Amino acid sequence: MGKFITHMKEKRKIALEAFLAENPVFRLEEYAEAQGRPQEPTRNQIKYHVRRGRVKRVAAGVYAAVPFGQDPRAFWPDPVLVAACLQPCGVFSHHTALELLGAGHSAWNVCTLFCERPPAPQPLGEQRIHFLSFPSALVRKKLTGLGVRHLDRRGRQVTCTGPERTLVEGFRQPRWAGGLEELVESASGFPSLDLDLLERVLKAYDQSNLWSAAGWFLERYQERFFVPEAFLTRLERCRPSKPRYLVRSERGGTLVRRWNLVVSSRLLQWEGQRAQP
Repeated sequence: MGKFITHMKEKRKIALEAFLAENPVFRLEEYAEAQGRPQEPTRNQIKYHVRRGRVKRVAAGVYAAVPFGQDPRAFWPDPVLVAACLQPCGVFSHHTALELLGAGHSAWNVCTLFCERPPAPQPLGEQRIHFLSFPSALVRKKLTGLGVRHLDRRGRQVTCTGPERTLVEGFRQPRWAGGLEELVESASGFPSLDLDLLERVLKAYDQSNLWSAAGWFLERYQERFFVPEAFLTRLERCRPSKPRYLVRSERGGTLVRRWNLVVSSRLLQWEGQRAQP
């Protein structure tokens, strides 16, 4: 009898380890489904593994596998996986999208995603997850899925804004992209841009400052992204009628007349160096 109990415990242990290998961050219901058991008995089982230090509770109903040899109190999992568990239908955006697309220039401690009925921010050690409302302009036009991509993140499918929409969202809310310089530095590393899709995103927002910002960026990187002059001319027609600051909160800078944008001199000088093909 004792050997039988030991054997059953070992089977459960192997099942747990196999599950954690494929699901480093998971929802309680996912583990219950994998075990073929109701959630309540599974919750008690997970609590046992939390006490052992093999699993850590990181948010309501969300758990993470603790790597062997690490202190659970000091370990924090991938915020993208946690956010995906909390909001399975969310769309990662801004700097998080830059990172998922392999273009993030610098590490940042804020993870952002669009979702319906955004909850309060979720702290995660030194990281923080911010849930953003889908842009109202896109909600009205039923275009919240415009310009998104589906990617694999350690075995979990996640959705993020693609390069074209990430660029526009970054100019729209640069603070979530790590600031304008981080956005431009990162976006300049995109392998390519779908100009037709970019134009569709700009039309969906139809904000003169976004047309102008995108035009300024594409002109700076015209050779890198193979931007026809005719495309820039179309964007130029939608520029603001009066000068606007590229970043609304900034003051001072140089007026780029073609785009009616006031850009900080520091950024212009830095961009002049970066814009070389």
